[in-house]
Amino acid sequence: MNATASVRAKWVDFHCHLDLYPDHAELIEECDREGVATLTVTTTPKAWARNQEMAAHAKHVRVALGLHPQLVEERESEIALFESLLNETRYVGEIGLDASPRFYKSFAAQERVFERILRACGEHGGKILTVHSVRSVSKVLKHIEKSLLPGRGEVVLHWFTGSLSEARRAVDLGCYFSINSEMLKGPRHRALVEQLPIERILTETDGPFVQNNGAAVRPRAVADTVTDLASVKGLNPSVTAALILGNLSRLLKR
Repeated sequence: MNATASVRAKWVDFHCHLDLYPDHAELIEECDREGVATLTVTTTPKAWARNQEMAAHAKHVRVALGLHPQLVEERESEIALFESLLNETRYVGEIGLDASPRFYKSFAAQERVFERILRACGEHGGKILTVHSVRSVSKVLKHIEKSLLPGRGEVVLHWFTGSLSEARRAVDLGCYFSINSEMLKGPRHRALVEQLPIERILTETDGPFVQNNGAAVRPRAVADTVTDLASVKGLNPSVTAALILGNLSRLLKR
């Protein structure tokens, strides 16, 4: 996925776990066929090689190198592998922090890993990061301010559920936001999305974790998310789709 390819795409799914679907290979072909510029994230560095191999010839699918905060308790030792692989990709994710009750006991380790990743990305420069921030937006932004120097990387906050003041702080830091269908269902989150600058918005599915009628949503489902987002923003769906593609193109050129 480069700026030119993003222009040829029709849709954007900037956070999806293709390797967690049973039909991984078929989904890659579907993304190319349907014109969905898709960023498939990994949850551990050990998953990188196989994912990259499968998507190597895809037109619209790119693979991000990740170390998911929910897996840090058992996978912190893989940070060295992560750092050794970082020069192989521009895309980084899923990374970040998770302070929900189930994962809070590993929060100190999560912070250690997140800081190392941010510093490594800053040293390389030019990385695009998709970041998890469950119940930890303030801490995530603090680490970004501290460890990722301005101009040394771009951050996309995946499934953002922070406050409006935290969203404004993120905007001031230059962050983007990737929006999925679940974020547009409740009035509180719809109100938050309504306040986000349209020029900082991308779409995502976070499939297969997001489901519709019991079935995991597929990347092409972002077409419906664009329609819902257009309603929230008071825009025409086709205009909204074009704006999102333009946002991706600008992000990739930075």
